[in-house]
Amino acid sequence: MTPFAIAGIQMRVSASHENIAAMAHKLDITMTRFPWVQMVMFSELAAFGPLPGHAQPLPGPAESAFQEMAAKHQIWLLPGSMFEDAGDRIYNTAPVIDPSGRVVSRYRKMFPFQPYENHVASGTEFTVFDVPEVGRFGVSICYDMWFPETSRTLVSMGAEVILHPTMTDTIDRDVELSIARATAVTNQCYFFDINGVGDGGVGSSIIVGPAGYIIHQAGGGEETIPVEINLGRVRRERAVGIRSLGQPLKSFRDRPVEFPAYLRNEKSEAYLHSLGPLIKPHRGSIAGLKGQQPTPEELEALPLNETAGFGVR
Repeated sequence: MTPFAIAGIQMRVSASHENIAAMAHKLDITMTRFPWVQMVMFSELAAFGPLPGHAQPLPGPAESAFQEMAAKHQIWLLPGSMFEDAGDRIYNTAPVIDPSGRVVSRYRKMFPFQPYENHVASGTEFTVFDVPEVGRFGVSICYDMWFPETSRTLVSMGAEVILHPTMTDTIDRDVELSIARATAVTNQCYFFDINGVGDGGVGSSIIVGPAGYIIHQAGGGEETIPVEINLGRVRRERAVGIRSLGQPLKSFRDRPVEFPAYLRNEKSEAYLHSLGPLIKPHRGSIAGLKGQQPTPEELEALPLNETAGFGVR
């Protein structure tokens, strides 16, 4: 048995002002009530909300505040994510901070919620990190999980737990709950999907174990979710099968074929290119009315703020 205690904090997030002070307060209360917790994670964009005007340099003052929180409580801290001002680009970035207050990694979201998040650049590097004598953890952010390749890659790199801050305030949250369960069971890992409330989401955070069982599903209000997990359970499931049945990671390893969809050539992607440009629907287009959707030439002529939205996934 390899126990480890993680608390997810589903808190109210404001888009009009910083939330760092509120996060510090939540963290203080959590650690006072549950001093056995070893890692705490918040939701996507918890620090400043979903508007890119609050983009921060990394390293910078906001990240330093989180480093101080981690060192104060001697915990691993994933403070959700924040928009990172990288000069000519903005990324959606999640720092990983160890109990000494050191930033051990920064994960840049690979799949911004296009076409609603056109103002955010895509990251290209996966993040896994080791908690000594416990196990290996991976990080993904919100819309990343809609692309199962991201989770499968983290697990192929050895991740036994995937930490997944999210910010979903839309009507498809129930679909994401299904994806969270599927991600955990097909990858035989723990999956921590922590959402915000208010301007930061509709709640319904979910924690799933490696056999696909729901450990906890939150409601729509603020909630602190301290959970002790057992990494030995992951190793056992991967050794003998999910509920002593299927062994998908071994089967994937021993696969007899390579997947044509990943070849990225004209033949394998012909259908995908037939789907048209990745743009937001315009008024009338969803109802099937003619003449409302801009042509590719008209779209190219639009300024950035006409094609980019603030939706985050």
